[in-house]
Amino acid sequence: MKKLKFPKDFLWGTATSAYQVEGGIGNSDWSKVYPAGLACNHYNLYEKDFDLIKKLNQNAYRFSIEWSRIEPEEGKFDKREIEHYRRYLQSLKARKITTIVTLHHFTNPLWLAKIGGWANKKVVFYFSRFANRVFDEYKDLVDFWITINEPLIYGSISYLERRWPPKKRNPILFLKTLRNQITCHKKIYEIFHKSKNNFQIGIVKHNSYFEPFNSKSPLDRFNAKVYRYFWNEYFLNRIKNHLDFVGLNYYSRDKVGIKFPFQKGSENEGKWSDIGWEIYPEGIYHVLKGLKKYNLPIYITENGLADAKDKLRKDFIKNHLYWVHKAIEEGVDVKGYFHWSLMDNFEWEKGFDPRFGLIEIDYKTLERKIRPSALFYAKICKENALILCRD
Repeated sequence: MKKLKFPKDFLWGTATSAYQVEGGIGNSDWSKVYPAGLACNHYNLYEKDFDLIKKLNQNAYRFSIEWSRIEPEEGKFDKREIEHYRRYLQSLKARKITTIVTLHHFTNPLWLAKIGGWANKKVVFYFSRFANRVFDEYKDLVDFWITINEPLIYGSISYLERRWPPKKRNPILFLKTLRNQITCHKKIYEIFHKSKNNFQIGIVKHNSYFEPFNSKSPLDRFNAKVYRYFWNEYFLNRIKNHLDFVGLNYYSRDKVGIKFPFQKGSENEGKWSDIGWEIYPEGIYHVLKGLKKYNLPIYITENGLADAKDKLRKDFIKNHLYWVHKAIEEGVDVKGYFHWSLMDNFEWEKGFDPRFGLIEIDYKTLERKIRPSALFYAKICKENALILCRD
């Protein structure tokens, strides 16, 4: 047997987002297009879910605070919802679970959506005000703050691919959204760090491993480099002096073909998840090595797959952690790993069919059932090590 030990005080956890698990959110832009209904009813069952986190030996949890709950009308903050999230955080702290709070995870209050959402420069004022209020309320209960989850995913799918609200294809609005996200992050970073509280603030980037279809083709190689720069580096380069850490979401690789520019191919190889994402563990190593140049701590804030039968998840976790450990051995400062997701949830426009959870959810009864892969991950969390069988 070979044991791959992870650094002392490594964070082992899972991640969720409010709209995907809480249920009962009816005044966000998503609720009018893709209603999640009761979802997992995590809003009311969070104590039970936190007990499962502890049972599975996790020492950290990443989640989001729903903006449309806290500020249902512009400038009006809901005290009842503020107290709900206070109890939520206190419950995590009582279980000695490290708290990682995401301020924006794709959803917006309806009132913001009606004035143009993130493409309107007023969002800098509105989001900063929301963030500042949340910070003032919970600064003693939060260990890590994440301003925005996957800014380029949000901008591109919402304003280029038309799959997410507001379902527009407008490159100008995409670029405005990107600019406003950068400005928001910098402003919030500066506001938060006026406080002397002991916390860290960062952002979560979805980075992919880009390869040319044909490694002998100069155009393919060039396209892969262009895509790698724009998708993986552009945003981080503009906020790198306003980060305490980088959050990395890694799911797969992309092979870039001869179509130019920014045209990804789809002829990948290997195993596939239930929703057609290629499983390519080695890619996380290359992406982590690419982040090393920022000289910042890195937390893998999402890594997972849709696997309803739980046949691939155990190997998925094992193989990705093998490559994470290799990156650490080569000097990459990885300080935590968060599997996506704690439980099955509402997978955005794909609905409830994809099953990403370590915990299975019966959506009729809301019963929670621990999957075998969750027990495998729990052992890793407990031992702070990955056990490999020698060939």
